[in-house]
Amino acid sequence: MKFHIEDVTVYFPYDHIYPEQYSYMIELKRSLDAKGHCLLEMPTGTGKTIALLSLITSYTLSKPSNPVKLLYCTRTVHEMEKTLAELKLLHKYQLDNIGPSARMLALGLSSRKNLCVNPGVVSAENRDSVDAGCRKLTASWIRALAIENPNIPTCSFFEAYERAGSDAVLPPGVYTLQDLRVFGKEKGWCPYFLARHMVQFANVVVYSYQYLLDPKVAGIISKEMQRESVVVFDEAHNIDNVCIEALSVSVRRQTIEGATRNINKMAQEINRFKATDAGRLRAEYNRLVEGLAQRGNLPVGDTWLANPALPDDILKEAVPGNIRRAEHFLSVLRRLVQYLKGRLETENVEKEGPLTFVNAVNSHVGIDQKMLKFCYDRLHSLMLTLEITDTDEFLHIQTICDFATLVGTYTRGFSIIIEPYDERMPHIPDPVLQLSCHDASLAIKPVFDRFQSVVITSGTLSPIDLYPRLLNFNPVVSRSFTMSLTRDCICPMVLTRGSDQLPVSTKFDLRSDPGVERNYGRLLLEMVSVVPDGIVCFFVSYSYMDAIVNSWNETGILKDIMQRKLVFIETQDVVETTLALDNYRKACDCGRGAVFFSVARGKVAEGIDFDRHYGRLVIMFGVPFQYTLSRILLARLEYLRETFQIKEGDFLTFDALRQAAQCVGRVIRSKADYGMMIFADKRYTRHDKRSKLPGWILSHLRDAHLNLSTDMAVHIAREFLRKMAQPYDKTGGGGKKTLLSQEDLEKMNGIEGMMF
Repeated sequence: MKFHIEDVTVYFPYDHIYPEQYSYMIELKRSLDAKGHCLLEMPTGTGKTIALLSLITSYTLSKPSNPVKLLYCTRTVHEMEKTLAELKLLHKYQLDNIGPSARMLALGLSSRKNLCVNPGVVSAENRDSVDAGCRKLTASWIRALAIENPNIPTCSFFEAYERAGSDAVLPPGVYTLQDLRVFGKEKGWCPYFLARHMVQFANVVVYSYQYLLDPKVAGIISKEMQRESVVVFDEAHNIDNVCIEALSVSVRRQTIEGATRNINKMAQEINRFKATDAGRLRAEYNRLVEGLAQRGNLPVGDTWLANPALPDDILKEAVPGNIRRAEHFLSVLRRLVQYLKGRLETENVEKEGPLTFVNAVNSHVGIDQKMLKFCYDRLHSLMLTLEITDTDEFLHIQTICDFATLVGTYTRGFSIIIEPYDERMPHIPDPVLQLSCHDASLAIKPVFDRFQSVVITSGTLSPIDLYPRLLNFNPVVSRSFTMSLTRDCICPMVLTRGSDQLPVSTKFDLRSDPGVERNYGRLLLEMVSVVPDGIVCFFVSYSYMDAIVNSWNETGILKDIMQRKLVFIETQDVVETTLALDNYRKACDCGRGAVFFSVARGKVAEGIDFDRHYGRLVIMFGVPFQYTLSRILLARLEYLRETFQIKEGDFLTFDALRQAAQCVGRVIRSKADYGMMIFADKRYTRHDKRSKLPGWILSHLRDAHLNLSTDMAVHIAREFLRKMAQPYDKTGGGGKKTLLSQEDLEKMNGIEGMMF
């Protein structure tokens, strides 16, 4: 269907549209017109992705004089593929309606691990090894040697791509990662470098958050992007944590040992070059005198991660004289590594700010702030000069230089925390020195400054007014949408006590109480006998899940549950968890029914959907607070209180409830779906906790369901499931319409036109 929103003709590839999608598009257009940033909370399962894509691509089509580029950021490769599949459908619809003028180029960009087609390289087990394997075949000096000696291996795909030169282009169309690999194999070109080259010319680019938020990656990939771009962060409820992780570094004993090995290896290489090719080292010295910015354009195979922190003006300075010579720089690194090693051998927890730390480094080993600041780039330059390709073996020294540059650049918003052991296992010495960033706005500020519109959207952004404070920006539009439903297909309940009227909670003083464990077990046992198909349970942590499952096993509750449904458990091993999920789905498909035990802050809570019969009930056992004694968390809370006046309790509650909402939101993935959510903890009855849940869950939470015991919850579940089994009118006959056709929209526009 196609319809008008003011001066834009929107092409929407389905025959009907949800009212909230329509209002979402109106708000989105307002922020694009205002060239400002916006925050939009839209319930899960209401077609947020297609609404975003169709409005922004239609907006570009209606304003051909100044086209807008769309940078769509997702968290996982799975979400990236889903987005590109939706876009394919939309693009086909636009071509059918408008013809060839609607052509566009859209592609996904991921790491070499997901795009490489060279069988010898891609078979490596992790991402860093694949990257290094690629460099060993594509670095400029390796290729130069291969011209003289044909026995030196190179990558045929990369060579073919280089030979094609300016002819190596992607024809217009929408390319998923799989499509790129197929296209690369057909043409014999390298899909990874082709995609990286085409990103500058594409109308839509779908990639991971890191490509914009992690300055080391953004420096290479995203610096070409024009200002007239719209950036969308989808599923962005945890965006503050992603920003913080991008600028945090931790150094352990292994890092120190590895860095020492790396320095020794580089020293050997320097001596070798001195004997054989001293001119190279001299040329590098002269280049560094002129400043880092004059490095010129490196060949595409040599690009390395950009500097984690430096603005352009510093890059034009000359590198400090005392680290220009390779051997001098190595001795600086040696002293720094030695100093960090000494700091790790502490008995007590230490915490200090970057300034204190830099002064200490200066007074102990004579390395000043300016030298620290240039460490990362100086290392990069040295590794290119020494022609080092196995970059995966040099990760440790890169970590140390990354740490040095961040400490030397930022004076506020960071803490250095040294812990001699993990508090939860005090008898095992495992010292760690962490540079932890507390200010999420540092990583995202360049994105807000550079691009004209940034859209932050998710199913759980409540309370929505906290995000502008955490990320330090002013949105032009900030809106939370409710879900229009033909029937009440969501049934949230708060369970505060068991059938024996004892309160249930995972509060620290109550969590290991046998009464609480028994009541939680009884609740699940009652529910497996009433609810068909799949049930998903979320626990607050792995350790709590282990303890409670053990206790249920001893008391025989687990055995009773298994008589009704099969039980599957998430572990910290990705392969085991994937296998458990597959078997869980099989058990639900064949009608045997299953229960999946998962952790609120684990992998499953973030990206796996339990739609339709895979999730008819979610039980959230407890409130998933972070580990509140963590030193890093305490330092961040202190910073938030002093800088943004956000109280500790408020932030912790907000963080726990966005996580809980994310967990329970997994059951509803479309409007035809139905499911129940049980918040099993007496603390959810308190208004300050409950009010932080998203509006679309709160609007279905009746007062009668706020203080239930197990038997009452079972009764409500029976009634709800019986009601859901009845046939119903999908378009919402009678009262309010929940599916709008083209005529409905035209009527609405007509009425609005008469009103104004």
